[in-house]
Amino acid sequence: MTARRVILELGTGNDLHGGDYTKAALRAVEDALHHSSLTMLRTLKLDKRRVQVDVTVGVQRPERVDRDAVKAALPVGVVTVKVVRGGLDVPDVETDDIAVIASAAIAVRLELP
Repeated sequence: MTARRVILELGTGNDLHGGDYTKAALRAVEDALHHSSLTMLRTLKLDKRRVQVDVTVGVQRPERVDRDAVKAALPVGVVTVKVVRGGLDVPDVETDDIAVIASAAIAVRLELP
């Protein structure tokens, strides 16, 4: 059987001071998670450990995101994390600070007949 996408949730997150790309990514993932409830897993008596969860996070500096921390934020499933160039950096030249804005997409796939 092939897993089919049944949910796609989107979220945004930020770190307004300090330029922490992982913090912004985690907040984007949490935002997306708060838009969803996987009640169908209980209703259909599906094993939540077998759910496939694909996370894509967009930030301007993908190499600065701790993928393991993002993966650990997901409560169920077999999780994959991909970090790509995206999001937005907003520099504050007066204070030499940066606001980091991240975007996240969480796709949930299930094996369906």
